[in-house]
Amino acid sequence: MPSPEAPLTGSCACGTVKFRVTAEFLSAGYCHCTRCQRRTGTPWSVNGVVAADAFEVVAGQTSLSTWRPPDGLSKSFCSLCGGHVFAGEPGVSETIVGVRLGALHGDPGISPRWRQWISSAPDWVSIPDDGLPRFAEQRETD
Repeated sequence: MPSPEAPLTGSCACGTVKFRVTAEFLSAGYCHCTRCQRRTGTPWSVNGVVAADAFEVVAGQTSLSTWRPPDGLSKSFCSLCGGHVFAGEPGVSETIVGVRLGALHGDPGISPRWRQWISSAPDWVSIPDDGLPRFAEQRETD
């Protein structure tokens, strides 16, 4: 489990943007929303949810680009390789950050627990019957 003494590290694809997680993930899951589909180029994204004060960008801050949609969390990615890193505003107390689990360098200590925005899933993809709770739209937060 990530902690201040043993943080979990991660980065974008080219390694320019580096981050660390210093607390356990609160939750994790798959998002099937259209925004995630277009952002990732895949039928869903997999994210871990952590308190914003437990997520820190440690290198490459000037290479981060952030898109702030009119609703939802901001989305940050490396402007050099395009690697998606996180959603939300790190360090803002009483908020969360959505960490792209594929950007982690180790085991997050959590596996996906839910699927949200099933109503937006493309018709041409089969969603695995994995026993996870499914939410037609955004799930209620933990």
